Amino acid sequence: MSAEDGAASSTEASGPYYHLRVADVIVETADSKSIVLEVPAEFAERFSYEAGQFLSFRVEVAGHRLVRCYSLASAPGLDAGHKVTVKRVVDGRASNWMNDEVSAGDELEVMPPAGVFVLRESDQPLVLFSGGSGITPCISILKTALATTSRQIKLLYANRDDRSIIFKDELNAMLSLHADRLEIVHRLDDVHGFCDAALIVQEIGPRTDADFYICGPGPFMDVVETGLESLSVPSDQIHIERFESLDSPSAAASAPVDTADGQVVTIVLDGDETDVVAAEGETILAAARRTGLEPPFACEEAYCGCCMAKVVEGEVTMKMNDGGIDQRQIDEGWVLTCQGLVKGKVRVEYPD
Repeated sequence: MSAEDGAASSTEASGPYYHLRVADVIVETADSKSIVLEVPAEFAERFSYEAGQFLSFRVEVAGHRLVRCYSLASAPGLDAGHKVTVKRVVDGRASNWMNDEVSAGDELEVMPPAGVFVLRESDQPLVLFSGGSGITPCISILKTALATTSRQIKLLYANRDDRSIIFKDELNAMLSLHADRLEIVHRLDDVHGFCDAALIVQEIGPRTDADFYICGPGPFMDVVETGLESLSVPSDQIHIERFESLDSPSAAASAPVDTADGQVVTIVLDGDETDVVAAEGETILAAARRTGLEPPFACEEAYCGCCMAKVVEGEVTMKMNDGGIDQRQIDEGWVLTCQGLVKGKVRVEYPD
């Protein structure tokens, strides 16, 4: 099995995707696996990354092309391969496919690294809050900080139970090597109950000058944010990674919109052409989803690049671009549809 049968090994795919070979698949827990990718020398610069960034994958499941973003659990300069870790989501089309179907030797379509949830230069303490598979970008940041800085570091890692702890052995090994400046607190729902804001405040203690990194399920991150707000921690010290679950229906997709003064957008997706009316101020992505299309997207905040499409007719302006697309791609006509506003009749094509 490969992402595209017959595709040449490690050659650039259409649009922003590259074909990368799977070097290894590692079973982490009963419901999660790590996928290690080979990056050939000719793509090394394009796939250089910072600790905390992610990769976007395009896969075909039951006849549908899906794009999903998975954080890199490897650390730049420390780990040989680019490793992402995928945890199953109930009824998740892509996450289950990645866990069940991907094997060493396969090829996957992958976009270069992206994301702004990265380790910033600082001498301040570092406090990481992770829940479940939210450990993946945090362990990359943790490994990098231990190797390149002398910062004091604390990780609070919440899981359902002991069996759910991803990278348990790797975390224990790091703790043994760096006991003088690393503290790891495991919180297990079946033993300790769920985390609340009071616990977060307690675990932060006097470290209100730290850099805080948060990644995990929405309710967990909300609790951590509430704890930080109660301590009046400045927003520039707080870094949050959010990915919406694309396998769950979104209320935004069916929200009523006044399209009386809208503009027609012709959207080419999975080889099909659909005319959609985008309301005034409505993005291309929002209009497409509202009418029942399933274009790729993830962050909706202009930094992941998952929702890229090429403008082949008309004019599209982007409300913002937070690194999800580079100037070379913009010059070629690519836009982030989560930020794209149309001017007049427009035609956009998602990558095949």
